[in-house]
Amino acid sequence: MSQNEPVVFHAVRQLAESLSCDEQAVNVVNVEEMEWSDSSLGCPKPGMMYMQVITPGYRVTLEHDGQRYTFHTDRSARVVRCER
Repeated sequence: MSQNEPVVFHAVRQLAESLSCDEQAVNVVNVEEMEWSDSSLGCPKPGMMYMQVITPGYRVTLEHDGQRYTFHTDRSARVVRCER
């Protein structure tokens, strides 16, 4: 999987917006192909229901100012920041 995948760009943009920083200040540390066990992308929220289907995607690790952040994605455009 290339770091040029659209979902990686979405993750970088989402982190930059949440930190109020320039996208250029966010480094891509790792992109790992995953198969999430359901549509929560491995980050279920309490009280929510998710489709019980294998959902292919990626675990994207980003870094800004020495701090690492993890995002889970599907293979199209869904990107969620995962605190786990």
